[in-house]
Amino acid sequence: MNPGARRFSRHVPAVAAVVTSAWTAKSSSASKCEAPPKKSFGMVPDAEGDFHNLFPKRQLWQPKVEYPLWDANWDDRKPTPTGNEEEDRNRMRQLRKDGVTRHIILVRHGQYDETERDDEKRLLTELGRKQADLTGRRLKVMMDGASEEFGPCNIKVVHVSNMARAKETADIIASHLPGVPRSEPNPNLNEGRPSHNIPGGRASAGAIEKTDENHPRIEQAFRELFYRAPPPDEKQTKDKPKHEFEIVVCHANVIRYFLCRGLQIPPEAWLRLCTFNCSLTYLTIRPTGTVSCRMLGDMGHIPYGMSTFSMHPGYNW
Repeated sequence: MNPGARRFSRHVPAVAAVVTSAWTAKSSSASKCEAPPKKSFGMVPDAEGDFHNLFPKRQLWQPKVEYPLWDANWDDRKPTPTGNEEEDRNRMRQLRKDGVTRHIILVRHGQYDETERDDEKRLLTELGRKQADLTGRRLKVMMDGASEEFGPCNIKVVHVSNMARAKETADIIASHLPGVPRSEPNPNLNEGRPSHNIPGGRASAGAIEKTDENHPRIEQAFRELFYRAPPPDEKQTKDKPKHEFEIVVCHANVIRYFLCRGLQIPPEAWLRLCTFNCSLTYLTIRPTGTVSCRMLGDMGHIPYGMSTFSMHPGYNW
């Protein structure tokens, strides 16, 4: 065993990390006596050794298909093939025409008081409240629609984490969106370390422990929010809006992880991205399962003098 493997082996968690899915290949008639090969993806708890002496290999995200190929069934909702290629193509064309596109707008909370240790005291600063107000106004304009033909937008719900700064931001934003339903605060959306980051040095024992603690719930939050809409039935095709919007007020690390997962980019790239306070990151999920990013850390609604990343003002830091 190499030194890195010995070092990392001391930090196997009591509860195994999440494995997003696993399946067993079917045995062929020629190898009935052999155990079928097992394939896993996500973070694989029984993966041995370490990844380039950076962190345990069990904490490396394993894609279902090789990068940069696209996993067409990433949400486990791809329609089952009929066995007739032409029929499947026609069905997908119909789905593109009649299906519902889901719009997910991720909002980072406003600037907050980082001098406090207790979450309930880490409230928005005066500037943070102004940032949240400007964000609510921006979202109101967006959701009102660009014209009679392209608006208003159908907002299903506003989600929020269970942390004080996010809940306060969501309250201010919601004041500009009267009548829009709000979900209960979701602790799975709380800030945390979603995975290791590359580039980065060797992971400390603390980073390994925090990844074990936070990754499963953040991945669960991703799977709860990111999926294609179900195929519409005949009645839904006539009556249901073709677009649904959900607003999620949460945190920088969570947003960056969601973006990487949604676009099927290695999650370990999350720290290469930067999302300022009250910036908007906006992804669309088409009914066929394709995902695209319309905004990444958009903060055009925040004047330069009010722009912050945590306690850092402006860009010169």
